[in-house]
Amino acid sequence: MIPKQLKWFYLITLALIWGSSFILIKRGLVSLTPLQVGSLRIIFASVFLLLIGFKSLTKIPQQQWKYIALTATLGTFIPAFLFALAQTQIDSSVSAILNSLTPLNTMFLGALAFGLNFRRPQVFGVFIGLIGTILLIVNGAIHHPEQNYYYAILVIISSICYATNVNLIKKYLSDLSPLSITTGNFLVLLFPAFLVLFFSDFFEVMANENVQHSVWFVLVLGVVGTGIANIIFFKTIQISSPVFATSVTYLIPIVAFSWGLFDGEMFSPVQFLGALIILVGVYLSAKK
Repeated sequence: MIPKQLKWFYLITLALIWGSSFILIKRGLVSLTPLQVGSLRIIFASVFLLLIGFKSLTKIPQQQWKYIALTATLGTFIPAFLFALAQTQIDSSVSAILNSLTPLNTMFLGALAFGLNFRRPQVFGVFIGLIGTILLIVNGAIHHPEQNYYYAILVIISSICYATNVNLIKKYLSDLSPLSITTGNFLVLLFPAFLVLFFSDFFEVMANENVQHSVWFVLVLGVVGTGIANIIFFKTIQISSPVFATSVTYLIPIVAFSWGLFDGEMFSPVQFLGALIILVGVYLSAKK
């Protein structure tokens, strides 16, 4: 498969995996706290990746470990907890829509911090995306007073972390294999994640049957939705561009929204409009 075809195959695969991650987080939160979901997700992914990629760690030069640690923190550690915390208050489908701001933020941060150039449609796309975001959040708060839409800010912060992460990978780690980057990331995160889990009282409740049921969902989330997906994602960045790789967030909301409907989540017409405006803004921001 030639690179042009391969990058689209990777993109669609990532959309299916990451689009399903939001419902897995929701299922994990049934009996687990956000700290437990986030730390277990990282631990399961770390164990899986160290089993299959431990030898690849020798290919990481010493001077690049600082970037491995930085991308691990921004690309996985912080978002893992912020998404879990956000979904205690907002629907999984809303979380996925807001996550689609990542390509927009990738372009914006790339121009500010990594020397990429702005084009007029891209600037226009930033403002359109911002309007859609405000519309989605405000209308959601009106129609779902039982939910605290201030928590949507946590998803937006996560999208900024993701955007910074992909620019760093493209600039400083593009010469490393995706398996080396991913395994290195999770080696760095394994001990901090275990500390968070230890102090979350998980070991006091792990014998509970409902807790164990939720853990299975987080296991799938960690191994497939985090470990395998990150390998594919880093490979996509290397054979394409940061903006193309993060454009997977065009497709993620479709998958996540389908799962949300199946689980009884509903959008108001104005929220649909806000989601559409966000996707238009993201499209314009990624247009060359």
